[in-house]
Amino acid sequence: MKNQHNHPYHLVDFSPWPLTSAIGIMTLTTGLMKWFHNFNMNLLIIGYIITMISMYQWWRDITRESTFQGMHTISITKGLKWGMILFIISEIFFFLSFFWAFFHSSLSPNIEINYNWPPSSITPFNPFQIPLLNTIILISSGITVTWAHHSLMENNKTQMKQSLLLTIILGIYFTMLQTYEYLEASFTITDSIYGSTFFITTGFHGLHVIIGTLFLFICFIRQIYNHFSKNHHFGFEAAAWYWHFVDVVWLFLYIFIYWWNN
Repeated sequence: MKNQHNHPYHLVDFSPWPLTSAIGIMTLTTGLMKWFHNFNMNLLIIGYIITMISMYQWWRDITRESTFQGMHTISITKGLKWGMILFIISEIFFFLSFFWAFFHSSLSPNIEINYNWPPSSITPFNPFQIPLLNTIILISSGITVTWAHHSLMENNKTQMKQSLLLTIILGIYFTMLQTYEYLEASFTITDSIYGSTFFITTGFHGLHVIIGTLFLFICFIRQIYNHFSKNHHFGFEAAAWYWHFVDVVWLFLYIFIYWWNN
């Protein structure tokens, strides 16, 4: 007989996925170093496979707990919201460190780059070409994900799916354009502090866009199976918060690293 608790909290069952995720990430990191030094991707691919399978299984279990088993009570959801807020705050400080390095180097360029910013050997991107288009794309995606949220609150499932799918397409389009921009770049990550700060900051933002797109895609699949209601949809709400955070970071990136930087 299942134990009954006189409290609203979820006592998490034993799960192998934290362990397999740790093994996958360790394999992924080791494989990354092997790829850098030996140009061999075998271990990297194994790490990716372990990590992706663990992510799928773990996310599946959490979806079952919240949707079918009724584990995510009001108290649990409140705790999850605070957890997501604190996670986004930690992400803000993560990007703040990169902006700190950028402003430190750009406002007081040192002798190694001949006291010039940008360095004379580097041709920066035109901020009114692909970067401006990407800005329009991300702002538009922020509008569509808000439209999806309002549609869900009004129980309009058709518009919810349409607007969420449009947000995912915009996220993929942004990633494709940034990939093209990287391929056409006249400088690399090894070209002085300029290349390092540019590619580290924009690259990590691009990674966050990919993660956010996957997050929204999972929500889209869950919406197809009617997992969300207007009273119980924190999974989607967390994805929307994350996506808005990615949008705001890009605005700072565009203003300072693309436009002001020139």
